[in-house]
Parts: sequence; C-alpha cells; structure tokens
Amino acid sequence: MVDCVVKDWQGEAAGTATLDLKVASEENASHIVHRALVRQVNNGRQGNASSKTRAEVRGGGRKPWRQKGTGRARAGSIRSPLWRGGGVIFGPKPRDYTTKMNRKERRLALRTAFQACSEGMIVVQDFVNELSQPKTKEIISALGRWGVDADSKILMVTAEKNDIVERSVRNLPNVKLIQATSLNIYDILNADSLVVTASALEKIQEVYGE
Repeated sequence: MVDCVVKDWQGEAAGTATLDLKVASEENASHIVHRALVRQVNNGRQGNASSKTRAEVRGGGRKPWRQKGTGRARAGSIRSPLWRGGGVIFGPKPRDYTTKMNRKERRLALRTAFQACSEGMIVVQDFVNELSQPKTKEIISALGRWGVDADSKILMVTAEKNDIVERSVRNLPNVKLIQATSLNIYDILNADSLVVTASALEKIQEVYGE
C-alpha cells in the first residue's frame, strides 16, 4: 500500500490518496517485469525487413565470361553474393516477432511496475476545469508548481479523454498523455516522472486492483 499526497492546481497539498495493488514477490518482480517489457517491444515490431537472395535478384542468367583464358577469376553469375548488386547470404526475411504471455502475468507485471514507480509519483486533482482553452504554457507552469522537471520524460495519466488537455500537452515532445485504461509497461518504465490525476488513480485501482 502506498499513500500519496494529492496536490491542487496551485501545487498545494489538498488531501491524500491510497494505492493498493497486488504485486509480484520481490524475487520474481524483476523477471516478470522484464518479460512483459520484452513482449511489448517485440509485439511492436513490424518484422517486414527483407533482402533478396541470389535466386531473387534480377539478371545473371548468362555466364559473365568464359571459364578459362581470360586471366580473371571464375564467375558463373552476376547474382553471386560476392558481387556488388548480387544476392545476400542469410539476409533478413519477413518474420513474426510476436511473443506470448499469459494475461494474468501481464497484469501482474503492470501492477508491479506501476507500484514500483509510485514512490516518485505526483498525484494531482483533476485540472480540466482549470483550462478554459488549450494552453501549453499553463501546463508547463503547473508542472513547475507540482515539482516536476518540465525537461524530463513525463507520463501524464488521466481518467478520461479530454480535447483541451490533449491539445495543451501535444506540443510538449517529452510529455506523453494516456488514459488510465491504456496503461502499458513500456511507458511506465520509460518515464522519468509520473503525473496522475486523483480520478485516474481511482480508475487504476478499480481496473487493475485484485
């Protein structure tokens, strides 16, 4: 169980919130989190890299020159891998990188990673009503008041999608905005700072708490 201080729009303490998720045991935590991370990265690969073998390169049907008498090395085809423009030996071919992992294990890894990062997590009150229109400067100022380095990689988690918040954040290249139901292990581990709204924290506890 983790107790967090909830900050308001001005950066002042406005209450507390509790996060209590079932996590993996200490000896298994790093292993299961690593497996889940590798799975997500692998499943994101297109796997469409492809090179041509000597059988697929165009041309090369005729012997470049006669076998003997020219003083040059023997050559049977311009498609040889030894030739520039020839085929590729053991080159990449389209393949499926999909890695499987049980759903219970994936959720356990996600809960473990999120709770491990919760010590430095910043919990804030919902600030949708504080933004009357999209304003990136307001978000940058708020991050400063919350004690978050605006130049660090920030993962901002909200309970629901909001157009004004999205448009205010999208010009910040180091800030990623996701919904509580779209949590994933890569974004959690990749972020330097975690900013979560109080309603999003409740949603996470509701969806992922077991």
